Amino acid sequence: MIKVGDTIPDGVLQYVPFDPKEELAACPRPLAFKVHEKLKGKKVVLFAIPGPFTPACSEEHVPGFLNAHDALKSKGVSEIVCLSVADGFVMNAFGKVSQTKDKIIMAGDGSAVFSQALGLTQDLSKNGMGTRSKRFAIVVDDLVVKYIGVETKPGVTSSGAEAVLAKL
Repeated sequence: MIKVGDTIPDGVLQYVPFDPKEELAACPRPLAFKVHEKLKGKKVVLFAIPGPFTPACSEEHVPGFLNAHDALKSKGVSEIVCLSVADGFVMNAFGKVSQTKDKIIMAGDGSAVFSQALGLTQDLSKNGMGTRSKRFAIVVDDLVVKYIGVETKPGVTSSGAEAVLAKL
């Protein structure tokens, strides 16, 4: 598992950049989100949800970061990225429903390659979800990991916006 002081692995995720003119477009094509290219030289909060549209993700985790957007920005955070083992189309739809707009980048890790490189996957096959990311938050500053909060039981504590703010 990745740890504080490590360089975040490189990888390619999928995302749909927010465009107010295209907000209602049904299925815009996701673009490549090249991790090192997008995060180099920035302080970024990367948090992962096991499943878009699931209760804790929809009701607590994403709304927590959405509500903390301004506070995180005031602490020097350039970008907030929500990651899930889902495709870019699903993450875009989840972002629209969650009204993340330009405040949170909704990134898909469709085959869990990046989540596996982090060492932060879990097998949720018994729930019909297959391999998914664990629920976590990572603060990255110029590609170097400064904080990791990984949930060990259901709920949002060490991976939530309040925990991240307390570490900035």
